[in-house]
Amino acid sequence: MSVSYGKLVIVGAGKVGSAVLNSVLRMNIIDDIVMINRHREKALGEVLDASHTTAFAYSSNASIRVGDYSDCRDAHIIVITAGPSIQPGNHDRNTLLKKNVEVMDEVMKQITTYTKEAIIIMISNPLDVLTYYLQRKYDYPAGRIMGTGTLLDTARFNKMLGDLCGVDAKNVVGFVLGEHGSTSFIPWNTVNIVGVPFDDLAREFGLKAPIDKEALLSETKSIGPHIVDLKGYTSSGVSLAACRIIGAIVRNEHCIVPVSAVMQGKYGYDDVAMSLPCILSKAGIDRIIELPLDAQGMHDLRVSHDHLRELIEMI
Repeated sequence: MSVSYGKLVIVGAGKVGSAVLNSVLRMNIIDDIVMINRHREKALGEVLDASHTTAFAYSSNASIRVGDYSDCRDAHIIVITAGPSIQPGNHDRNTLLKKNVEVMDEVMKQITTYTKEAIIIMISNPLDVLTYYLQRKYDYPAGRIMGTGTLLDTARFNKMLGDLCGVDAKNVVGFVLGEHGSTSFIPWNTVNIVGVPFDDLAREFGLKAPIDKEALLSETKSIGPHIVDLKGYTSSGVSLAACRIIGAIVRNEHCIVPVSAVMQGKYGYDDVAMSLPCILSKAGIDRIIELPLDAQGMHDLRVSHDHLRELIEMI
């Protein structure tokens, strides 16, 4: 069956799934949305609540409904948010691995019964390991399965660096790469603001002292778990990260964003999924970009790779 371009299926009607649903509606980028959940009544409640917002002038007249896995048959994009997430006091996403492998197996067996044409966006954690595991186990086309990865981490980093320099975060060019977790890293030699290299930012923007790289990276990594401790979960940031990917695909943007994908030989690795800059189009990942990393960046990449490989070998 041919793909219905612009049709979105959301698997999981929890806090993140419902945030994705509402964010997609606010951004007017999808007009055909199906929500699937193990407990159908929960999905129905979210769908009904969200559907009433389409009567307002700022919302598109989107079709929103509860469905089942057969709705994946002609889906363009499937967002997976199912499974447990980290809780206050437990910041290690990898403790979710065993349970979420079971959940993802259940989900992917259903999805692949109907399609291998849809683009899958993974949000469930630990998403790098799950993205690799599902791509390999179900022989899913590598360019059509990805995780939100370090896209949100990158947004947080860009916001923090922009604030330090007194500029809009959207003027910052810099990626957080690798694992969506403790071994993520920033390739500092590629970071700039409108072409001004990172090492020259303090001088150019009149800062009183050089920017502390380690402190900035540490805060970038810790802010997500801190939000979980404060409010019990995260949803706003990750839902907009997913919407950024959805929008890029639906609009066929050919933009470059960091998402988690099987590396396909980049930097000599093909046995893990991690976040690297990727060109996104209506077909999914068109190409993975191999940034010119310096010696420190290559070291950090290897640390992240080896850590993810250890986790993969556990399953």
